[in-house]
Amino acid sequence: MRHPGTVLFSLIALASLAGAQSAPSPSGAILRQVEPRYSGKRAKETVAFLDRFVRWPGNRGFDASIAHLADRLEKAGYVRQDVARAADRLIYRVEHYPMTTPAWEPRDAVVEVVGERTPILRFAINRNMLATNSWSTPDTGVVAELVYAGMGTPAALDSAHVEGRIVLADANAGRLFAESVLKRGALGVLGYSLPAYTQPETHVRSIQFVGIPYDTTKRGWAVALSFDARQRLRTALARGPVRLRVRSDVVWTPNAVEQTVVAEVRGSQVPDERFVFSAHVQEPGANDNASGVGAQIEMARVAANLLQQRTIDPRRTITFLWGLEIRSTDRYITQDSVRATGILWGLSLDMVGEDTKKTGGTFLIEKMPDPSAIWTRGEDKHSEWGGSALTKAQMTPHYFNDLVLGRCLEVAASNGWVVKTNPFEGGSDHTPFLRAKKPGLLFWHFTDQFYHTDGDRLDMVSADELKNVGVSALVSALLLTSADGTAARAIVAEVERAAIARLTTERALSVAALAEGGDAAKERDILETWGAWYDGALASTADIEVGGASVETRSAIADARARVQALVQSYLGAPLNSSGP
Repeated sequence: MRHPGTVLFSLIALASLAGAQSAPSPSGAILRQVEPRYSGKRAKETVAFLDRFVRWPGNRGFDASIAHLADRLEKAGYVRQDVARAADRLIYRVEHYPMTTPAWEPRDAVVEVVGERTPILRFAINRNMLATNSWSTPDTGVVAELVYAGMGTPAALDSAHVEGRIVLADANAGRLFAESVLKRGALGVLGYSLPAYTQPETHVRSIQFVGIPYDTTKRGWAVALSFDARQRLRTALARGPVRLRVRSDVVWTPNAVEQTVVAEVRGSQVPDERFVFSAHVQEPGANDNASGVGAQIEMARVAANLLQQRTIDPRRTITFLWGLEIRSTDRYITQDSVRATGILWGLSLDMVGEDTKKTGGTFLIEKMPDPSAIWTRGEDKHSEWGGSALTKAQMTPHYFNDLVLGRCLEVAASNGWVVKTNPFEGGSDHTPFLRAKKPGLLFWHFTDQFYHTDGDRLDMVSADELKNVGVSALVSALLLTSADGTAARAIVAEVERAAIARLTTERALSVAALAEGGDAAKERDILETWGAWYDGALASTADIEVGGASVETRSAIADARARVQALVQSYLGAPLNSSGP
């Protein structure tokens, strides 16, 4: 689901300050094995399958998607867990959870002005038009007077006398439904609330999906409007009274179950320690989030192929989750406290396949909370999805940010892929990991002008982008699940170089801020906080080496921490109104 932080080559240039140009990659050999095996075309085939459906838990499209994933896993060599042998290392299962409400699936809908030949909206063209949990109307539809209620405020709704009428307002259809139908007796609502980044005046028929509460009493409905639909309705009202016909056809499936697919490449040495991937199945879009599902199932196939060919032997477990956003990931973490102890890293794939020339989105790594989420400056930027400033108490010092960024930059170095980062914002499957105090990152794209709209279809998806993301993600997992002392120490060195690059950048920004009249105490605080964060990040590298950090690795960590601390002190000890150390 999210303009970004570290630009592709700036980090590399800064890292050269610490001699990074000749540093060996900790993952180069793994990348050379994964890259030729990973097929972006194959990943996109799964995206195409899911894109056929409006996918909400328990409905036909969601269940068909789950079945598709199970079939792909079987063909890749994964064995169903209930029939697997103890020696099997490729296993999967489909978990079932009873739903408290029936599953919802839209089949058709139309909005038309009585007396006009051309409908305002049709489901066949605008499949996001009908709010989730809307009910069916009679076959002949609901015909009633249309009233306009401005911004849909309580006062505007009272003035419009909405009872027994259909309400049009410039407001989110879900909020409008609660105020108009549930509180004031309206028959249904038409809401318009497209954010500016979706460019509604360019994509005039674009609609973002919305939802309303499940309600068995009123059994009402809500429709989200495109810019074009709103304009046509306002024009009709300007000519005089308007009678509107709205028809909707939905299927409710009682006693539905929410399904989650869990697949694992079992570790050979410490299988209870694991790297967990998650990609959510629900939502009607291709990029959001059929792309995450498609990228991840191809990752699972490549991992199986490498294991079968004895090219890799992960000593820790790699777990893949597909299910309902946030809930499936949270459930996996919290339902088994013993299992949770072994979760060492989590990475969410959400909106990862975008054709950036079409969507306008940029590939982003949403970082774990670091000081850029307190002081967002320089090349760091929050996305238009939105983020608020964090506090020092919310910081999570860890090497995961820089390790994963390094793998993406390694892929980008060969093909010009644009890789950026953004400060932590939340809102996807990485948040359950962080809530559980586990390292958690998000791969995504923003700003996407088709985000949550019915313009998010297969033609907005790039097989090349799917491959770049999938390869980077899988290489990260294979590196961490098999890291020996040599790999661990290479990662320590990589994080040290990232620390030096960041501290050098922050000092330059502080010097510039003071030249503009900034506060010296604040600038010292920023440098100290970044120094403390990277000290913690380097300390956290002690868990990389399988079996525990060796004497050599512990020594490398201590030396790196000492050098970074010395750099911080040298920066703080020198006047900040100069550029020298």
